[in-house]
Amino acid sequence: MRIRTNDIVQVITGDDRGVRGKVLKINRAAGKLIVEGVNRVYKHVRRSQRNPQGGRLSKEMPVQISNVLLICPKCGQPSRTGARFLDDGSKERYCKKCGAGSGEIAPPRRARSSQK
Repeated sequence: MRIRTNDIVQVITGDDRGVRGKVLKINRAAGKLIVEGVNRVYKHVRRSQRNPQGGRLSKEMPVQISNVLLICPKCGQPSRTGARFLDDGSKERYCKKCGAGSGEIAPPRRARSSQK
């Protein structure tokens, strides 16, 4: 999974298809993430000391990671992402449409560097 929190993603399927939003939270074990403004539902809340008003609370629910695409910061298009090793041995994400790098995944490793 090459999506992180604070990334901008676009929903590609479902009721909110085409909506872009920021990733708020990721649950890697379940393969889901919460995107700002996407998959909103109403939760009915009873009056209590914590919530004296009660009523309907609107909140975002998780979306499958396979239902979103990362927005490339350079070309601005939703695209698939890949991982590649750089010359210094570090690993980075990149856009498969334009080839631009979009952040480091792993720090440099001695075994992968070309300068042995």
